[in-house]
Amino acid sequence: MTLKITKILTMTAVGMLCALYAVAQPRLPEGYFYKKLPNGLDVVIIENSKVPLSTIEIAVKNGAYTEGPEYSGLSHLFEHMFFKANKDYPTQEKFLKRTQELGAIWNGTTGNERVNYYFTVGKDSLDGGLKLINASIRFPIYREEDMKKERPVVDGEFQRNESSPGFQLYYDISKNLWGDLITRKMPIGIHEVINTATPGKMIIIKNKYYFPNNSLLIICGDVKHEAAFKKVEDIFGDWANSGFDPLVKYPIPAFKPVEKSVAFVKEMSIAQSPLMWFGWQGPAYMTDSASTIAADVYTTVLGLNSSKLQQALVDKGLASSANLSYSTGRYPGMISLIVSPNPTKVKECYDEVQKQMSQWGKADYYTDEQLTDAKAILLRQHSRELEKPSSLPSQLSFNWCSTSFNYYTDLTDNYQKVTRVDIAKYMNTYIVGKQVVSGIILTPEANKVANVASFFVAK
Repeated sequence: MTLKITKILTMTAVGMLCALYAVAQPRLPEGYFYKKLPNGLDVVIIENSKVPLSTIEIAVKNGAYTEGPEYSGLSHLFEHMFFKANKDYPTQEKFLKRTQELGAIWNGTTGNERVNYYFTVGKDSLDGGLKLINASIRFPIYREEDMKKERPVVDGEFQRNESSPGFQLYYDISKNLWGDLITRKMPIGIHEVINTATPGKMIIIKNKYYFPNNSLLIICGDVKHEAAFKKVEDIFGDWANSGFDPLVKYPIPAFKPVEKSVAFVKEMSIAQSPLMWFGWQGPAYMTDSASTIAADVYTTVLGLNSSKLQQALVDKGLASSANLSYSTGRYPGMISLIVSPNPTKVKECYDEVQKQMSQWGKADYYTDEQLTDAKAILLRQHSRELEKPSSLPSQLSFNWCSTSFNYYTDLTDNYQKVTRVDIAKYMNTYIVGKQVVSGIILTPEANKVANVASFFVAK
């Protein structure tokens, strides 16, 4: 009797798991095929035969948001070390020689919530490309001589950013928006941490995040999905699951709301053209995915030449550009209004910006026609994005890390469904009447003439 009950329970459990797996199958666009390997690796094959190439991308849920101050910038350094020595190619010279043999175009990027690596190869080199990326992600060799060469390269990127007035302003805005969690929004890192990084720290990052159950592998190109899945299983199937969810075991701290509005003036000798930046804490996919969609639509509305913002600032000569932006993230992201004021009319430009922002919550700030035009623009942008097969994996992996497959698949359709009510909810929740961090950067001479501190103050 006990055996029979156990058998029934077991069969029920199996049925439940099968049903759950069926429900969990993501929606993907036509020509996209999905499979989760037993070790937890998500795999997507995109059949696209426009050109006889294949792009292989692997993305990991890692990046700035996983970094406290002691590791700030090391996800980026780790990305650079990916293209060095590994078990199959134990020196970088051998690694590079192999990429040349494959005719590969390759690179990687590090953001707040994703690190990704890709190789584009001829369709006949798919097997070789998969084996190379497998060796790099699973069996890296962190040689001290390689790190000694690469630390200055990564730090050099940071130094180039620091020479930009725009980055300097962005950094100070970020410090005020995110407080002591700024390193979790700044992939570029901290000089001292980058320059003292050790092979041991690379191994720590690998042992925290680089597992199949925290990764997505995408193949896009002139391939057949059945054969491609078979190749992936043969090569990556024995990659061991971590046995834990890295983002549960190493949770991301909650970002605290901005307590009060801040305004600051920053002088920099190379800031030959003044720049204003207004930043708000925006929505997170985890808590308000609808507003992330409304944000994209409203941003597009304000970017129209016919918008009140453009007409009041650019058309009247008060600014050369004025752009509202928001980058979707799993965690709260920054909403930014960036304005390049006319150097001779800085105060007039600032006053007009304040006037425009005070009207953002009003129903008549944009027209139904402008809303329709914005949706049409987003639709055309999506069509253009589909024209380059090698870019499709990156689009998908970004959303896998920061949103979901379903969000990505439905995004274009959901743009068309955005209403005035949706936009009003987004604006009233995150911008209108909310705490804002404002900054302006300009030369000391320009600041002396404009006396910016007399009017550029927290509202």
